[in-house]
Amino acid sequence: MEIIALLQCLTPVLTTTTLRQFGRIIFALLAMTGRVTMLGLSRWTGQGGSYRTVQRWFSTAMAWPPLFVLFFRRHLFRPNSVYILAGDEVVVTKAGKHTFGLDCFFHGVLQKMVPALSFFVLSLVSVSEHCAFPLRVEQVVRMSAEKAAQKAKAEAAKAPSPPRKPGRPKGSKGRREVILTPELQRIQAMLQATLRSLAGWLPLTYLVLDGHFGNHNALHMVRQCGLHLISKFRSDVALYRPYEGPCAKRGARRKYGDRVAGRQLPDQYLKQRTVERGLETRVYQATLLHQEFAQALNVVIVVKTNLQTQAWARVILFSSDLTLAWDKLTAYYHLRFQIEFNFRDAKQYWGLEDFMNVTETAVTNAANLSLFMVNVSACLRQQLRPEEAEFGILDLKAYYRGRKYVTETLKLLPQKPDESLIAQILFVIAGLGSIHPVPTRSASP
Repeated sequence: MEIIALLQCLTPVLTTTTLRQFGRIIFALLAMTGRVTMLGLSRWTGQGGSYRTVQRWFSTAMAWPPLFVLFFRRHLFRPNSVYILAGDEVVVTKAGKHTFGLDCFFHGVLQKMVPALSFFVLSLVSVSEHCAFPLRVEQVVRMSAEKAAQKAKAEAAKAPSPPRKPGRPKGSKGRREVILTPELQRIQAMLQATLRSLAGWLPLTYLVLDGHFGNHNALHMVRQCGLHLISKFRSDVALYRPYEGPCAKRGARRKYGDRVAGRQLPDQYLKQRTVERGLETRVYQATLLHQEFAQALNVVIVVKTNLQTQAWARVILFSSDLTLAWDKLTAYYHLRFQIEFNFRDAKQYWGLEDFMNVTETAVTNAANLSLFMVNVSACLRQQLRPEEAEFGILDLKAYYRGRKYVTETLKLLPQKPDESLIAQILFVIAGLGSIHPVPTRSASP
């Protein structure tokens, strides 16, 4: 019954039949073991959830973005919390040749190009709760023109660049005129649609993206949407301090000062120094310039040094918001990793790595369902064990699997036992595979 109650907020978007089937599929996902496929789901849905019913549900086109927004606003939104927007791409390996959108994508874990599907996800990250909630999922389908442009860019990067005269080429429009790539255009459309769905009740200021988007084009795209970008540079990036010395009487005013290089920066930029277990950490913050960016950047440089071996490394974060404090900038970028935990849960528990659908509608439903279950599981865990932060997905699945076993067993009895006895049976059965069992007061069938 609690699953039906959770889904009542989706009635403006889904029909009664689709909503009823949705509830049965969610219960099956919570209780089932094994691979999450349509056949596997049909074995756990029970009466009213046959294999043909599951097939029809996956073949039904649904407006997933409103579903994510309605569910988050009703069950997960905290008005007093601060939220930032984070985006990342998840790659799902697939075999075969007929799955919609199948292409070669770079897999971060395997560190190579593999036949796979790719989905770009925008999530809301709660700063106080340190958790991410998926909000919009779209499949990355690269057209022939985009593939040709990427191939030409890769070949141009390998070829030696011919020498040219100093200065800006005649007829060029400068760095302020930016032509967005098909990838950035796709992300910008997602971002604008997401901001429209949140307008009026959830103001956002920052979008956090990984180092792949640490360039001027991505920053320009984000600023067009009215947000500030937080991202990361390569460790060998060329950054310059603004020039503050005397200028010549003729010509343009000098813009770039000394280059920021190495691990020793002026003490005026030092914000924090800590030493722990022989490892020194220095945090610097400064307003610096980059020759490919049209504006100054708020840069935070974290330098770590091994005091015994003197080996060192640095991480360079930046934001387009020049007023953002260094501690918030680093904290917001660290929170971006919460979206990776969503991808892990979607693959490990909710079928993002298992589905065998091949059509466009079925693939879209399977991917969105797996990430929608991340939000559903977060809501159910808060309801069942609000005081237990370690109550995980394995505990949640063990609880619902126990409910399934108890329910099917009660159907075989000639007379239904007392409610107190049922609660005790459920507590014992659900606790068999749990690390943090649900209290008896919550264990009611």
